Amino acid sequence: MAEGIEIEAHGDHDYRYTLPVTITISILAVLVAGVTLLGHRAHTEELLKQSQATDQWAYYQAKNIRSHEVQEIADLLTALAPPDGKQAAGIKEKYLKEIERYASDKEDVSEKAKELEAERDLISRRADRFDSGEALLEVGLVICSITLLTRRRGFWFGGMIVAALGVAVALTGLVLK
Repeated sequence: MAEGIEIEAHGDHDYRYTLPVTITISILAVLVAGVTLLGHRAHTEELLKQSQATDQWAYYQAKNIRSHEVQEIADLLTALAPPDGKQAAGIKEKYLKEIERYASDKEDVSEKAKELEAERDLISRRADRFDSGEALLEVGLVICSITLLTRRRGFWFGGMIVAALGVAVALTGLVLK
């Protein structure tokens, strides 16, 4: 009983496309690795931007809560009207200025959070392009490798076309704005 698997060769043992097909497969493997790396980095950056945006929204909420607290103190000073009205008016004015400052700060924080979310969305679209390009490159690589088993050039050309499409999709991730 023979050990291993034997594949019956179709015709002669020297298939003339073996070298070009294996070089193509090697190149596609390197491209897959590169696009995979770009995709992983994009996903990491996407998570970082999401975290930063979440931090900004938490900061916004903290400003909002503090603003409401100061507003309540100002309202309380108005309602109680202590005997020394001049001193109370000064304190109330201080709190009203704080309210304005918090409102202004909230707008700045909100804008920063929205910018971070927009950056995250762009990076997410880039990562999707890299992932799609990676998938197409892998499919092209597999189709090219079928050439070595079937000895049909059509698989080689088909695999290169699918892989070229994968490269094009991945490149759109680099230029996406």
